[in-house]
Amino acid sequence: MRVTVIGTGYVGTVTGACLAYLGHRVTCVDTDAGKIARLERGESPIYEPHLETMLELAARRGGIDFSTCLGPATAASDVVFIAVGTPPLPSGEANLGYLEAAARSIGKAMDGSRFRVVVNKSTVPVGCGNLVETLVREGIGEAHPDQRRQIRFGVASNPEFLREGCAVADSLYPDRIVVGAGDPETLAVMRELYAPLVEQEFDPPPGVPRPAGLAQVRLLTTSLTSAEMIKYAANAFLAMKIGFANEIANICERVGAEAPEVMAGIGLDSRIGARFLNAGIGWGGSCFGKDVQALLHTAREYGYESKLLQAGLEVNAAQRQMVIQKLQEKLYILKGRTIGLLGLAFKPDTDDLRDAPSLHIAERLLQMGARVKAYDPIANQACRELHPDLKIRYCASPRDLAEDADALVLVTEWQEFRRLDLAELAAVMATPILVDGRNLFQPEAAAAAGFDYSGIGRAARPVVSRQLSVVSSNSSAG
Repeated sequence: MRVTVIGTGYVGTVTGACLAYLGHRVTCVDTDAGKIARLERGESPIYEPHLETMLELAARRGGIDFSTCLGPATAASDVVFIAVGTPPLPSGEANLGYLEAAARSIGKAMDGSRFRVVVNKSTVPVGCGNLVETLVREGIGEAHPDQRRQIRFGVASNPEFLREGCAVADSLYPDRIVVGAGDPETLAVMRELYAPLVEQEFDPPPGVPRPAGLAQVRLLTTSLTSAEMIKYAANAFLAMKIGFANEIANICERVGAEAPEVMAGIGLDSRIGARFLNAGIGWGGSCFGKDVQALLHTAREYGYESKLLQAGLEVNAAQRQMVIQKLQEKLYILKGRTIGLLGLAFKPDTDDLRDAPSLHIAERLLQMGARVKAYDPIANQACRELHPDLKIRYCASPRDLAEDADALVLVTEWQEFRRLDLAELAAVMATPILVDGRNLFQPEAAAAAGFDYSGIGRAARPVVSRQLSVVSSNSSAG
């Protein structure tokens, strides 16, 4: 099929590359000429593992090209994806300016040569399927007033569920494909488009193996409104699940329980599941906060106040302050102290800094008079460019970060950090204090390396003491 993807951010670029890999003919369109030039050279405008390989494979097969001109691509396409940004406004509602402009432009570029499906891939508030249909019709009316009845199209909502860092795998091997539409012809086109994914009829690309046992992917068809709601509800649930883990971790820390053990115990319950139960310093990124805020705004528009969603935002904001509190407990005075941040990106395998906990922590430390150093395997340069006024000293290695620091804070759980020589880092620090914001390290190993260790939701007493007391009790009973 012929496909146009409008927008070359995370969603648009990954979607275009993967659809082209599956055998469709794809044109990715963006108004940013610089992005398009990079994509034409085979360079991804974002850091995402395996994405450049996918672009190369798609280009080699002649299945993908890039353009700043929407009209010709839309006129030649069967399916047109809208994958533009919908950033939050100060009120919490989504900014639909890019979406509205794209929808009108699609209408203006259409003709009566074929039936087309316009797909909302952007995360949009409930009701935007109807809005897009109206805007496309308005575009048709402006450009082709005499052909309004002859130009036929359908609108579908097809929310994305991509995780940054593994977006290619999530695109090729999704848990489910959700398509919301109001007519059989639109659904038929979307079923044809996604047939290779549903049936898994393709060879896995290098480095992105098919999960064992995956033979078919479920395609769930719903109304337009339900599909839009599924996206928001899924992200809100995941955000609150992380918030729940953090709330329980904070209680664990006070009563002497071990949050990782507690989370492992409840995660084994099939009704709960283990994913998204890792206690830490809270979530970040472009989705959770924006989507929860947008869902709250929608609820208020209809006269409903969601206390649970609001509490989820408040818990996450408070969790970032936990790092500052732990540093104060260890160092008392932070003014003049040097704090090193291990990680800047909001999660590993990306350079995305949107709503990253590291930025909040760095800003708060600087306000309190501390000196801040940082090392991230990928995001150092992105942070320099996006936050030039943030007075961070960027380090070239973890050892450089640790040298003469008064404390280290593990912010992002990069795989590289799991292999750190903790003893080497502790040896070059002014005071070997480690605040593990992701519970990445074992407390015993960190203590053996010379660190004064503090995790999230972990008891202050060493785990070994508890084990010894159990042995003692057993001995007495014998």
